[in-house]
Amino acid sequence: MKNRLKVLRAERDWSQADLAEKLQVSRQTINALETGKYDPSLPLAFKIARLFEQPIEAIFLDEA
Repeated sequence: MKNRLKVLRAERDWSQADLAEKLQVSRQTINALETGKYDPSLPLAFKIARLFEQPIEAIFLDEA
Protein backbone atom coordinates (compact mmCIF):
# COMPACT_ATOMS: atom_id res chain seq x y z
CA MET A 1 0.00 0.00 0.00
CA LYS A 2 1.40 3.38 -0.95
CA ASN A 3 1.32 6.16 1.59
CA ARG A 4 2.30 9.78 2.12
CA LEU A 5 3.98 9.29 5.49
CA LYS A 6 7.46 10.36 4.41
CA VAL A 7 6.11 13.57 2.83
CA LEU A 8 3.93 14.41 5.82
CA ARG A 9 6.80 13.72 8.20
CA ALA A 10 9.21 15.85 6.16
CA GLU A 11 6.73 18.76 6.06
CA ARG A 12 6.94 18.85 9.85
CA ASP A 13 10.72 18.34 9.90
CA TRP A 14 10.33 15.17 11.99
CA SER A 15 12.80 12.31 11.87
CA GLN A 16 11.60 8.73 11.67
CA ALA A 17 12.50 8.47 15.36
CA ASP A 18 10.38 11.55 16.16
CA LEU A 19 7.36 10.07 14.41
CA ALA A 20 7.94 6.67 16.01
CA GLU A 21 7.98 8.25 19.46
CA LYS A 22 4.73 10.16 18.80
CA LEU A 23 3.04 6.94 17.62
CA GLN A 24 4.65 4.73 20.29
CA VAL A 25 6.16 2.35 17.73
CA SER A 26 9.75 1.59 16.74
CA ARG A 27 11.71 3.60 14.18
CA GLN A 28 11.97 0.37 12.20
CA THR A 29 8.16 0.26 11.98
CA ILE A 30 8.12 3.78 10.53
CA ASN A 31 10.80 2.81 8.01
CA ALA A 32 8.84 -0.30 6.99
CA LEU A 33 5.65 1.75 6.59
CA GLU A 34 7.38 4.41 4.48
CA THR A 35 9.02 1.87 2.20
CA GLY A 36 5.81 -0.10 1.72
CA LYS A 37 7.16 -3.25 3.39
CA TYR A 38 4.48 -3.12 6.09
CA ASP A 39 0.83 -2.09 6.10
CA PRO A 40 -0.35 -0.60 9.38
CA SER A 41 -2.99 -2.17 11.57
CA LEU A 42 -6.29 -0.33 11.54
CA PRO A 43 -5.71 1.15 15.04
CA LEU A 44 -2.26 2.40 13.95
CA ALA A 45 -3.69 3.87 10.73
CA PHE A 46 -6.28 5.78 12.78
CA LYS A 47 -3.56 6.98 15.17
CA ILE A 48 -1.48 8.24 12.23
CA ALA A 49 -4.52 9.97 10.69
CA ARG A 50 -5.29 11.72 14.00
CA LEU A 51 -1.68 12.81 14.44
CA PHE A 52 -1.55 14.38 10.97
CA GLU A 53 -5.17 15.62 11.23
CA GLN A 54 -6.08 14.05 7.90
CA PRO A 55 -8.48 11.29 6.83
CA ILE A 56 -6.90 7.86 6.47
CA GLU A 57 -7.65 7.95 2.73
CA ALA A 58 -5.49 11.08 2.36
CA ILE A 59 -2.48 9.28 3.86
CA PHE A 60 -2.85 5.69 2.66
CA LEU A 61 -3.54 5.16 -1.03
CA ASP A 62 -5.32 2.06 -2.25
CA GLU A 63 -3.43 0.53 -5.18
CA ALA A 64 -6.36 -1.54 -6.44
